[in-house]
Amino acid sequence: MRLFLDACTLIYRFEGAALFRDATTALIAQLTAGQDTVELAVSRLSVMECRVKPLREGDARLLQRYADFFAAVQVIDLSAAVLDMATHVRAHHGLKTPDALQAACALEWQQQTPQAPEVLFITADQGFLRVPTLQARLIAVPA
Repeated sequence: MRLFLDACTLIYRFEGAALFRDATTALIAQLTAGQDTVELAVSRLSVMECRVKPLREGDARLLQRYADFFAAVQVIDLSAAVLDMATHVRAHHGLKTPDALQAACALEWQQQTPQAPEVLFITADQGFLRVPTLQARLIAVPA
């Protein structure tokens, strides 16, 4: 199984209130139950987005937690192919640029290894459901 984690997923997991952390953990546990292997990926954009608040606040401990996590997962770069795909996603599905980049990174990861299991895109943002080629799974965010 391959999971692509949107930036909000990471922020919920590492920084969110208990309800958000628990909802994120529960979805990932549900999806990975019984799986022999699980590959995780994030976009280079998520690396940036996750580091802004701890850098601003001087939170070295949280920065290190993120650094350790990013070192253990695949990071999909914002290549020319990703930018082209993001342009298409933005034009045809109405996502804002950062979201189009996230979707394109997940789709690019799928295209890089088409023989591997499909990529599930984990997010709390319903907008990603508008991209029919993206296998989005929503975190049940508490109301």
